[in-house]
Amino acid sequence: MNKHVYIHTVGCQMNVLDSEMVIADLKRHGYTVVDSPKQADVVLYNTCSIRENAEEKIYSALGRMRDQKARQPDKTIGVMGCMAQKDQETVFRRAPYVDLVVGPGQLHAIPDLLTKIENGEGRQMAVSLGRKDGKQAVVARSHETFDPLRDPTMRPTPFQAYLRIQIGCDKFCTYCVVPNTRGPEQGRPPAQILAEARTLADQGCLEIVLLGQTVNSYRYRDDNGQTELADLLEQLHEIDGIRRIKFVTNYPKDMTPRLLETVRDLPKCSPYLHVPVQSGSDAVLKRMKRGYTVGDYMEMFERIEEILPEAAVSSDFIVGFCGETDEDFQKSVRLVERCRFKNSFIFQYSVRGGTKAASLYPDDVPREVKAARNNELLAVQNEIAKEGNEKFIGSTVEVLVEGPSKKAVKEAPEAAVVQMTGRTHCDRIVVFDGNRRQAGQFLDVQVDDASSHTLVGRVKTVELVSIGGLA
Repeated sequence: MNKHVYIHTVGCQMNVLDSEMVIADLKRHGYTVVDSPKQADVVLYNTCSIRENAEEKIYSALGRMRDQKARQPDKTIGVMGCMAQKDQETVFRRAPYVDLVVGPGQLHAIPDLLTKIENGEGRQMAVSLGRKDGKQAVVARSHETFDPLRDPTMRPTPFQAYLRIQIGCDKFCTYCVVPNTRGPEQGRPPAQILAEARTLADQGCLEIVLLGQTVNSYRYRDDNGQTELADLLEQLHEIDGIRRIKFVTNYPKDMTPRLLETVRDLPKCSPYLHVPVQSGSDAVLKRMKRGYTVGDYMEMFERIEEILPEAAVSSDFIVGFCGETDEDFQKSVRLVERCRFKNSFIFQYSVRGGTKAASLYPDDVPREVKAARNNELLAVQNEIAKEGNEKFIGSTVEVLVEGPSKKAVKEAPEAAVVQMTGRTHCDRIVVFDGNRRQAGQFLDVQVDDASSHTLVGRVKTVELVSIGGLA
C-alpha cells in the first residue's frame, strides 16, 4: 500500500538539503509526499540545535501531534537532524509518542527503520558516535551522509540547488553544537561532487550553492594530491548548464588570495561572500574561541576589497554572549559601520547544552539587554543595507527569476500579472511585475527603488530597430 509522508524542516541550508535527499529516498521506497501531517502515515521533523528557540518550536510542534497520535496510533512520528543527535533519548522522554530519532549521519537508514516500526519492532533510534566515543576515523564514518539522491520537487525552486561539499566542523567555537551534532570536518571526494553537479544540471538547475560549515576550508586529499575550494570551483565552472556558483558559509582565516582571485576570474562564480565575524570585540571572540582577532578579520576584509572590490559581503553576529559589555557591543556596531555588510544575520545568544560556553561561562547578559542590542545592531545594519541597495537605483541588473514573491502568493494567487522575485549575481533580492512563465529565466531588470532588503524594478524590454521601413 502506498504510504504518505509529511516533512517539516527548520534550520540551515544543510537541513533543507537533507530533507530533499530523505524524501528522494522515501519516494524510491514507494512513499508519496503530502502537505499536511493529518494526511500522512509518517510525519518527520528535521530539526536544528543552533538556538534554543529552534528546539522549543519543534517540541511545541511535537506537542500538537499528541492528540493526532492518540487518534491514529499507527501514525509514525520521527525526529531527525541535529536536535535528534544532540538530545537522543531526551526526545523520547519529552515526547513519549515519538517513534523514531535519527541523527544527520544516519538519514540513509530511515526507510529501513520505518519498516521495523511498521513490523512492530518498537521505537527506533540511530545516531552517530560522539567525538570521544572512538578513534577519529571511526567517529567520522558514523557521520558520513548517504549517496545523494536528488528531488527537484523538494527545492524552493527547481532552478537552484544546494550541493554539499563538506561534512562536519573542527572549529569548536564555544557556543556551537555543530562539531558534536555533525561530526568531524570531512571534504567529499571531488569526483562525487562533480557527478552530483552534472545531475543537477541535467535536472535543469541553473544555480548551485556549495555548502559547508566552513566551506572555504574545503580540502580533499588522495593519491593525486590535494583539492581545495579554488580547484573545485574551476572544475565546476566547466559544467554545461550551470550558470551561477555560490558557496556558504566561509571562515575568515581561510579566505585566501587564491580563492578570491578564482572567484574574480571565473564568470560563473558569484561575487557574494558570507563571512561571519560574530563580534567586533577581541575579548568576546577569544571567549567564543573563534580563532582570529578583529584585526585578522579586517585584513581579510581589506583583501576582499582589493581583489573583489564589487563583492557583496554579508556576516553573522551574536549579541549578548557571555561577558559582553556595552563597550564590547559598541565595537560590533563600529565594525558593521566600517564593513558596511550587504546584510547581517543577528542572533541573541542562548546557552546550548554540551558546548564549552555552557560549562565555562555564566550567561550573564540579561535577556532585555540582549533584545535591545539585537534591535540596535539590526537598525544600524538595515540603514547601511538600504544605502547600499539605493546605489543600484537607475542601473540594470541581471536577475535569475525564482517565481512569484511571497506577497503575490498570499495576495494574488490567481492574477495574470504578479509580483515576481529573483536574485542578482551578488545575491540581492529583486522584485518586479511579471508573470509566472518568467520563472527560471535570466532577465535584465532596471532598478527603480530600493529598501533594506529588496531592489524594486521593471523588466527591460527589447527595443526593435526599424530597418528599411520594417520593424
